Amino acid sequence: MSSNVYSNGSIPSCNGLEEKLDELRRILGKAEGDPLRIVGVGAGAWGSVFAALLQDSYGQFRDKVQIRIWRRPGKAVDRATAEHLFEVINSREDVLRRLIRRCAYLKYVEARLGDRTLYADEILKDGFCLNMIDTPLCPLKVVTNLQEAVWDADIVVNGLPSTETREVFEEISKYWKERLTVPIIISLAKGIEAALEPVPHIKTPTQIIGRATGIPIENILYLGGPNIASEIYNKEYANARICGAEKWRKPLAKFLRQPHFIVWDNSDLVTHEVMGGLKNVYAIGAGMVAALTKESATSKSVYFAHCTSEMIFITHLLSEEPEKLAGPLLADTYVTLLKGRNAWYGQMIAKGELSRDMGDSIRGKGMIQGVSAVGAFYELLSQSSLNVPHPEEKKPVAPVELCPILRTLYKILITGEQSPQAILQALRDENLNDPRERIEIAQSLVFYRPSLLGQP
Repeated sequence: MSSNVYSNGSIPSCNGLEEKLDELRRILGKAEGDPLRIVGVGAGAWGSVFAALLQDSYGQFRDKVQIRIWRRPGKAVDRATAEHLFEVINSREDVLRRLIRRCAYLKYVEARLGDRTLYADEILKDGFCLNMIDTPLCPLKVVTNLQEAVWDADIVVNGLPSTETREVFEEISKYWKERLTVPIIISLAKGIEAALEPVPHIKTPTQIIGRATGIPIENILYLGGPNIASEIYNKEYANARICGAEKWRKPLAKFLRQPHFIVWDNSDLVTHEVMGGLKNVYAIGAGMVAALTKESATSKSVYFAHCTSEMIFITHLLSEEPEKLAGPLLADTYVTLLKGRNAWYGQMIAKGELSRDMGDSIRGKGMIQGVSAVGAFYELLSQSSLNVPHPEEKKPVAPVELCPILRTLYKILITGEQSPQAILQALRDENLNDPRERIEIAQSLVFYRPSLLGQP
């Protein structure tokens, strides 16, 4: 057994790790000498941290497990980022020593001087995620050929944005046609797609993966929770839930659990995955409110009350008995509204430092998934075929008419009809109902629409 040290200098405990690895290998039927192959697909902040957490814990058992991560080749690191990366390296003695020991330091000096171009896959091998430069990770085994990465993988971790999941997994399916075993897929993606034919319905990342690959849904799980990637890697205490079929969620929860990262399991895949997309939607609005009110605690609390009631309302359309917005689900919403790339994006839009015309892929942050989710949820919930009773006007209306924050975000971010200040106007509307009324409507009426999930 080789020694292992975290990139932050701490030494992981080996107590129970090998036993957990052996147990998962046994459940998967792995023979001695045949390593468990875990592959991360996509190297954004959370996908990279997830792979690094596994590498830190289990990478020492090289004869029993192989952990790799795939990302597309050819993404150049711009000069400003290279200069900042050089500063980060020199501010961390442990990272500096590691690079010198690996004979990798000189290329960062050359990039700092403009004499060399670095690439995202190249620096990821040294533990630097392009979307999270300030938090060095452990060195990772990076593969840029997708077929090589996934063809024999036992566990695939989807770290792609929801908007890219379909394209990549359709390609992956080509490499799995001759497989004799069925892989397990853990999706970290948060977001949805909306489709209007033959009836209005949503497609979650796990559904997209299942349809693209033909993998049975019992082998596809979703992992989410109240976490910020950089903070988790820096050993801030966090928790998460892995949702899906009991056959795999329980052993995987045990395998993924660490002293600072507690993973529970849950059967409600739909609510957790939909909430994962919704929280990004409302986090953008939270960022706008924070910036426009100079971090007013009162204004943010009013926004929190209204946005969570809209989230509860929407999940009652999608699930017959949705998990309550409490515990980890509520905490996940809270931390995303408080901090994260979507909240940051909302702040920058409100301050005028970014505009909607600049797109939703931002340098140093990656894909702002809440933007596409705003469009998807609005488009879906605008359909008259989904009409619900209006509580006061006593007439049927599209569900989006009872979601004023979602409507306002759509007009700010998608059509550009309104300025960011409109989010405050929506909160201050004298005709705005008590958020509790929206929740009572959802809970008292038969709102559930199985067709929204593509079910009969």
